[in-house]
Amino acid sequence: MVQEVLINDDDYYVPDANQLVTEDDTPVDNFASEKQQRLLVGSLYSTLQQQTFLAAANVGIYHTDGQPAIVPDVFLSLDVQVPENWWEKQNRCYMVWRFGKPPEVVLEIVSNKEGDELGKKLKIYEQMRASYYIVYDQTQQLGEKVLRVYELRGRRYFETSENWLEQVGLGVTLWEGKFEERQDTWLRWCYQDGNVLSTGDERAEQERQRAEQERQRAEQAEQRTQLLADRLRAMGIDPDTL
Repeated sequence: MVQEVLINDDDYYVPDANQLVTEDDTPVDNFASEKQQRLLVGSLYSTLQQQTFLAAANVGIYHTDGQPAIVPDVFLSLDVQVPENWWEKQNRCYMVWRFGKPPEVVLEIVSNKEGDELGKKLKIYEQMRASYYIVYDQTQQLGEKVLRVYELRGRRYFETSENWLEQVGLGVTLWEGKFEERQDTWLRWCYQDGNVLSTGDERAEQERQRAEQERQRAEQAEQRTQLLADRLRAMGIDPDTL
């Protein structure tokens, strides 16, 4: 007979957040990486406004007691959110034991060959059990592939040719265009049909274009009405009496 063991709150061990390094204020990013991170995080928050999730750039993730935090360039965790008092020490970074789950997606932007994105970091994220690990190597520091997507299957990561992240309901795609006045190739979130998630600026521009189209349609309707009235008057008919 298997005896059930109950763990009460007094016996459940939770690492002391006061002993953890939640930030060290070390500047590490270049202009391109910083802007790419902002595009990825910002487009999630500007588009998925009805969903509960947490996305962040350069925020540490503590996954195992006694091990230092790992700091992905971007991560996405569904169905969780930052606690209201995010200035408290235990709420300043992502502690897996507090959120109850690892992020679904962790993403690294390769700047050089020193990050070991395909070695040590891959193993850590694999152990952490993040569902997807994405490596964006825009300058091809690690080989010919610009984009690598790894999916957790069982206990191991397997590289996949699919850029659609089924468990997340989003995909990633390479997109040519302008972001914050910089024309380049960008990594972006997308829907299954390939359309990218819009940034706040793009949404504002789309709204402006829709408003302009409505204005033009209203002007055209007014012009047609005026033309019809003029023709009726030329025929001796007062349009105001109709």
